[in-house]
Amino acid sequence: MLAGEGCPFNILAMKDALEALEGRWKLLIMLSLSMGNKRFKQISKEVYGITDKMLSKELKALEMNKLIKREVFDTFPPTVEYSITPHGKSLDKLLHELYNWGQEHRNIIMEKDKIAS
Repeated sequence: MLAGEGCPFNILAMKDALEALEGRWKLLIMLSLSMGNKRFKQISKEVYGITDKMLSKELKALEMNKLIKREVFDTFPPTVEYSITPHGKSLDKLLHELYNWGQEHRNIIMEKDKIAS
């Protein structure tokens, strides 16, 4: 618990964060966009395994939560590009820490598998 804050507030703040980033794909999409603006198909290729329908749904949810921006350019055919908003950039530290933790976790699990065999 954070100093000076009641448990219900902490739970509510964590609940809001988890709801904004819930699911299998949102953080991976954010990681893809953290490397630069991308078009739909570029994101789809980088986030291996996501269907176009799910990517579209997740992009809409991230946009609704003001974590990404969808920009339509006046070209023929129209070009659509996605980018991280300043609010979305506030997740950079979290993404970095999750990446580091994932690397460490993968090493521990793989080491455990080596010992077991």
